[in-house]
Amino acid sequence: MPVRDTDPEGVTRVRAANPSALTLDGTNTYVVQDWVVDPGPALPAHVEAVRGALNGSIEGVVLTHSHADHAEAAELFGVPVVLPVDGQEVGPFRALGTPGHSADSVCLLFGDVCFTGDTVLGTGSVFIAPGEGSLSAYLDSLRRLRELDLSVICPGHGPYVWDPAAKLDEYISHRLDRERRLVDALASGLRSRDELLDAVWSDAPAELRPAAALTLAAHLEKLSEEGQLPDDAG
Repeated sequence: MPVRDTDPEGVTRVRAANPSALTLDGTNTYVVQDWVVDPGPALPAHVEAVRGALNGSIEGVVLTHSHADHAEAAELFGVPVVLPVDGQEVGPFRALGTPGHSADSVCLLFGDVCFTGDTVLGTGSVFIAPGEGSLSAYLDSLRRLRELDLSVICPGHGPYVWDPAAKLDEYISHRLDRERRLVDALASGLRSRDELLDAVWSDAPAELRPAAALTLAAHLEKLSEEGQLPDDAG
């Protein structure tokens, strides 16, 4: 069955030409009313495409988080730039605090439409690094999103998600399955980074192995916080 990837009513997507293993087919910038969500990288062609989608009228820029692939072009539009906090209303949006991918990550609610930045992607899983990110916080954020009655997720990368509940269930299940496999690998005596990656992230392609290694560290950090890490695994 073909994937429906047409703009929701009232939303225009402009995709930046910055594809990579982590950004998928590029950063998604969205225009809603006279607002820009995540203006993306400061690529001249992308900035001009966003300006074209605005039809000459812009009130402000709102961010889901501060990473450069989402926020670098923010100051180029000559309007206020806001990275809101939980519960804050900005233009037509209400912010929902969803830390995890980064400490400052929020999702933006526009009715039952949700702009998730890097908290939920259209395809694949989200990169979590220890220190800046938190796996414990990320799981809590996914559960918070799951409580909402959403019609569509507009992700920071990848296609629209038209079954948000199923996607969020999949994301939560995926993280918990990784954790279960990691606990089992540690219980079997595996300790080195490469051993644990081979056992738990064997499906990660070579170009994503460095990101998987950081996500492994985030999982180990969570287990340590919860007292589940073996004494000799620190």
